[in-house]
Formats: sequence, C-alpha cells, structure tokens
Amino acid sequence: MNTKTQETKRNPWLWIPTLYFAEGIPYFIVNNISVLMLAKMGVPNGQMALFTSMLYLPWTIKPFWSPFVDIIKTKRWWVIAMQVIMSVAFVLLTLAMPKPTPDVIASGQTPISMFYITLMLFVITAFASATHDIAADGFYMLALTQKNQAAFVGIRSTFYRLSSIFGQGVLVYIAGAIETKYDNIPLSWQVTMGVSAVIFCLVTLYHTFAVPKPAADRSHIEGEKASAAQIVREFGQSFATFFKKPGLWLAIVFMLLYRLPEAFLIKMCTPFLVAGREVGGLGLSTENVGLAYGTIGVLFLTIGGILGGIYASKVGLKKSLWVMAACMTLPCLTFCYLAELLPTNLVSISIAIAIEQFGYGFGFTAYMLYMIYFSEGEFKTSHYAICTAFMALSMMIPGMFAGYIQEALGYANFFWMVIACCIATLIVTYLADRKIDPDYGHK
Repeated sequence: MNTKTQETKRNPWLWIPTLYFAEGIPYFIVNNISVLMLAKMGVPNGQMALFTSMLYLPWTIKPFWSPFVDIIKTKRWWVIAMQVIMSVAFVLLTLAMPKPTPDVIASGQTPISMFYITLMLFVITAFASATHDIAADGFYMLALTQKNQAAFVGIRSTFYRLSSIFGQGVLVYIAGAIETKYDNIPLSWQVTMGVSAVIFCLVTLYHTFAVPKPAADRSHIEGEKASAAQIVREFGQSFATFFKKPGLWLAIVFMLLYRLPEAFLIKMCTPFLVAGREVGGLGLSTENVGLAYGTIGVLFLTIGGILGGIYASKVGLKKSLWVMAACMTLPCLTFCYLAELLPTNLVSISIAIAIEQFGYGFGFTAYMLYMIYFSEGEFKTSHYAICTAFMALSMMIPGMFAGYIQEALGYANFFWMVIACCIATLIVTYLADRKIDPDYGHK
C-alpha cells in the first residue's frame, strides 16, 4: 500500500519529460522527417505530400480503438507495449532503407513504389504511436490535478518539441553530414534511422522502470475476464457521451480550422528550404536545414510553448485565446518574405524561421488546452483521443493537397495562400471564445 502511495506521488519531472519526448520521436519521424527524406530522395512534391499526409490516418481513426485503452489493461501497460513495438519498427526501417541511384534522385522523379516497404513500416509505427498517444495523454490527465495539467502543458509541449529538435535538428544534421562526406543520400538516411532506433530503445528501457503506477490508472472494467458485451457497452458509451457534449459541433469546427494555415505550411516548408533557387526554393543543404529549421526553429517553437503554458496557467484559456490565435497566424508572413526575396544569408533565414516557429509554439498551447478542456468528464482519455483525431484530420486533409497546390502555384503564391487561410483561424477563435469557461485553466 505504501508503495502505491509513493508511486502515485512520484515527481512529474521524472516521467513527463521523457514520456513526451518518446511520444514525439515517432510522430516527427513519420510525419515530418519522412517529408524531407522523400524530397531528398527525389520523389515529386505532389506524390510526397499525398503519401506522407496519409500517414496521419492512424491518428485520425484512433477513436475506434481508443476506448479499449480505457477498458483493457492500464495506461502504463499500453505505453510500454507500444514503445517496444516502435523500437522494433525503427530497427526494421534501418534495414529496409531503399537505395535509388544518384541519377534517379537527380531527376526528381524517383518512383514512390521504391518506398512501399518503408511506408508500410511507417504505417505500423504510426498505429503504435497513435495508440501510445492515447495512453500517454490519458496517463497525464489521471496523474495530475487540473492546475498542474495547465502548468505542465507547456512542459509536456517543451519536451515533445525537444524530440522534434532531436529528429528534425540532430538527426537531419547527421544525415546532412554523412551526405556531404560520402555523397550518398540513401546511406545518410539509413544511418539516421539507425541512430533513431538506438535512442528509442534506450528510452523504452528507461520507461520500463521509471514510469510510475498511479492508483487511478486502472481499466473501467475491473477484473481480468471482462465479457465481450461489457467491452462493447463501454466502447459505445464513450462515443455516445462525446457526441452528446454541449457545443460539440463548434468544438469540431475549431479543432479542424484553428491550425489550417500551419497544416499547409508544415508540409511544404522543408521541401521549400531544400528546393533549388531556380524553382523558387532556398537551396539550403540538408545540414543547414537541420540547423535553421530543425534546431533553431524548433528551439524557438519550444520557447513559445513554454511561455504559452505559463501564460495560460496564469490567465486561463479564455483570456489567452485571442493572443495565441494572433501568434498562430501573423508569423506565417515570414515564409512569404523568404519566398519573395529568396535570401542567401543563413542568419536572416534562421531569424525568419524562428519568428514563425515561436508564434506557432505559443499559439498551439491554446489548442492543446482547449482539447483538454473539452475532454473533461468520465471518459476523458477516450474523449481526448477523439479530439486529437480531429487534430490529425485537420493536418491530414490540407497536407494531402499541399504538394499539388504548390506545384500549381509555385512556392511564393503558395505561401500567400497560407496567409489567406489565417482568416479561418480568426473566425473559429471568435466563435469558441464566446463559449469557454472564464475560470478554466487557472484554478
């Protein structure tokens, strides 16, 4: 009994940082690093954006199995099991890396069929990662008070983004360094995946011993032999209660449109950075992308997340929403500046990226806190998973068409279209602001 009490009260700093670092690694590898990898391998933007956007699908449909994470086993069990599966997938990704020839890569017409095995492993990783998200986010809400949830939302966002620095900064820089030294793009990404596999295996091993076992972490159905009827009943109840929540449709519209500008921008920003200047890109090396976007950019995104969490915990969700919406939209103008002027100075490019990423990090905090706010209730884990599914859908649908739109408009006009999409963010912010509890997030 004493052990349970001690584990329940374990310092959140011992598990929140590493848990959300582990949550971020597979997400960013599957949904972000895959974009740069396929672009560097010579896959056309249209096909690259379509297939990598489809990798969001597991995060979109995860509500169909999220109730089982509530019902069967503990959240901790699901966290560890999914991390083991992803560790194995990363090892296999390392071994199965395709090797197109330099001539094929240079043509910019590398067939996507060369990457079918890679994409299949990405899909497996995505399903395990989506399930891990359900369990980890539910674990977070079970183990912390409402005030601590608001206070730590910036911390969890910080370490989630640090995993992005690891993926989009450190790993991309490693890939660039190997590419430069050996003039071998496939080898550079094979080594990159190998490093990912080693790091993730070590994190998984740590969590096997370090993640606590809160008393509140238990299945909805007690006992080991729950009947099929009980499971189906719990499954249906979790969905039914979500779709009976007051203000449901407004919440769905908010979750789908608040990030619309970023949904288009994030899919094309790294291809824009590495694309040749003759086609409207900046022509940066892989190493410089790892430095400017993956390290400096994500660092400022992380700082924005920290400050956003602190600000939200002090003034609450309602008072912070408009400030964060402005920070989410206005900095998108920096990519219009980059596409119009095509600067060559890495410092000015990095400053522009830093401004945009800081605004996104600060503004995204309101989105996360809104999902937690809307998920409150008995089935908070399942309801939060449904919310994050709408979040994934908000990224998936625009991303599927982003590459083809960019090919039709060119980079400069594409980024001006992104600015026009900011109107949608402002409209849904106005509508949601009228319904939010003024006291939520700081009591």
